[in-house]
Amino acid sequence: MTDYVLVPGAWLGAWAWQDVVAELTGAGHGAHPLSLSGLAERSGTPAGQDTHVRDIVDEVDRLGLRDVVLVGHSYSGIPVAQAAGRLGSRLRRVVFVDACVPQHGESFASGWWQGQAAFEAVLAAQDGGWAVPAAEEFAGQDLTDEQIARFTSLGTPHPAAALTEPAALPRPLGDLPATYIKCLLDGDVPPDAAAELLKSSELWNLVEMDTGHWPMFSRPRELARILLDAAGDDTPARANA
Repeated sequence: MTDYVLVPGAWLGAWAWQDVVAELTGAGHGAHPLSLSGLAERSGTPAGQDTHVRDIVDEVDRLGLRDVVLVGHSYSGIPVAQAAGRLGSRLRRVVFVDACVPQHGESFASGWWQGQAAFEAVLAAQDGGWAVPAAEEFAGQDLTDEQIARFTSLGTPHPAAALTEPAALPRPLGDLPATYIKCLLDGDVPPDAAAELLKSSELWNLVEMDTGHWPMFSRPRELARILLDAAGDDTPARANA
């Protein structure tokens, strides 16, 4: 049995993985969705980048997991990549779901498409936390009105410190077995750091999904199938209820 530790991206909590968890457990595996500090039911807890890395490692330790697939969506590719390097032989694979791939000493903010200063200005204007997007910002991402409403009602502002503190990679990411999932409605190429690793490391592979940036909502069964394949499992994911 493989144990999947599922870490959602910005604004989200463990609740975001509900449909994917059902598919993975239905295939006989362990699925452990995790809310990071400062988000969802842990909202209000001070959290920086290192806090989120420790959240993930502590969860693996707490549950005594030994055959682990770490799954990071969007922002959480950054702490997941750092945590993966700390797990040693307990790690089976890392899966980046349309995710940021960190570089040592760089932060989420430093990779912002408009530049770090522009992103930090956004955070400052929002009293230090990254606000949940408005409903219209989800257009073209393969989400239903109901899914968008659930996101905007349950999402929580993302702790600013986690977005501006630099990553500290304990080992080169090219040494880790990894799958990068690119969601094509959110751009057709992976970010530069991921693209370089996909070219240079034999341990990395690319999978494409014809959906938007939040496939745990839009295509949970297909995403679960990819996660099972990434771990080398050939048990069919069960049909959605």
